[in-house]
Amino acid sequence: MRILHLTDLHIGEEGEDTYGVDVRANFLDILSKIPLMQPDLLVVTGDLCFRDGQENIYRWIKGQLETTGIPFRIISGNHDEPVAMAQAFGIGGQLKGNELYFEEDWKGEKFLFLDTTYGFFSPPQREWVSECLDSANGRLTVFMHHPPVPSGVPFMDLNYPFKDTDAFLDVFKSYKGQVNIFCGHYHVEKCIQINRLNVHITPSCFFQMGQKKKEFEVDHYRIALRVIDLDSDMLSTTVRYFNGHRLHPSRPE
Repeated sequence: MRILHLTDLHIGEEGEDTYGVDVRANFLDILSKIPLMQPDLLVVTGDLCFRDGQENIYRWIKGQLETTGIPFRIISGNHDEPVAMAQAFGIGGQLKGNELYFEEDWKGEKFLFLDTTYGFFSPPQREWVSECLDSANGRLTVFMHHPPVPSGVPFMDLNYPFKDTDAFLDVFKSYKGQVNIFCGHYHVEKCIQINRLNVHITPSCFFQMGQKKKEFEVDHYRIALRVIDLDSDMLSTTVRYFNGHRLHPSRPE
């Protein structure tokens, strides 16, 4: 089974200056490359919108994803609005209150799709995850927006972290199987292992951040997606980078 993971699209209104990055061209360019990779599933893990969740932008993204002919799943990030997202994508039945989280079994694999829009692990969602784990065994694949643990990226760890790391780890501590977590939010490529949790941070479709300073810094404007290959006894993953698009290519960065 092959999954392509995209994250942090940050799509603005048509004609909006999104910090000089042509985010719509970035997204369309990446989508044009997807069929050659022959995925079974696309997963987009949040920050679909530039600043705040807007239903018209979600509808535009949905239309572009549908042109690929490939099944896709979406979850919410801190620049999204889960209810508007669910309505635009026609998945309102997956809402639990104002949160969008769900589980699926796909080709013999169990997947959890979590909602960290507000940067924490709500008590109802925590209880729901615990119930999912009680009925699961073996390898588990989790998609969420925020990395659930500090990740050695000072600006993000200090300013925009996931706020419920201890609660998250507590829920998973008794699970005996391997847990592979795929997330975004940090605009970097990174892998962290903690106990049986393997956390894979996928780079953005917007720009990538520097990983060393406490101050905000753009590292580069290349865009990326992650390829995840799952078979019965192995998981392999790689990140593919592509040149990004600028709104004003003649201006110096």
